[in-house]
Amino acid sequence: MSILTIRFPESKHERPRRLAESRGLSMNKLIDELATVALAQHDTEMRFWALAASGSVERGLELLDKLDHRFQRAPSKTSSGPRGNSLGPRYSKKGVRSGG
Repeated sequence: MSILTIRFPESKHERPRRLAESRGLSMNKLIDELATVALAQHDTEMRFWALAASGSVERGLELLDKLDHRFQRAPSKTSSGPRGNSLGPRYSKKGVRSGG
């Protein structure tokens, strides 16, 4: 096990301390759990990008259309995100993350 010192401003220290207390955890265990969540989110995003890079945009849109139909929403080919593509504001049709 490693030792890590974390410096919080006083204004930020009280909230995680209360959160840990409300969950019946030590500050150490709370930070450990938060780090685990952050790493899991990162790993999930990296896996998504790896799969997206090897996938087919057309097949992805077909699957989204199937989901839209199943949940009775407008098909993804006709709906568009805030930047004018059906993949939403952060993604282009090439599967590359755009700014924002």
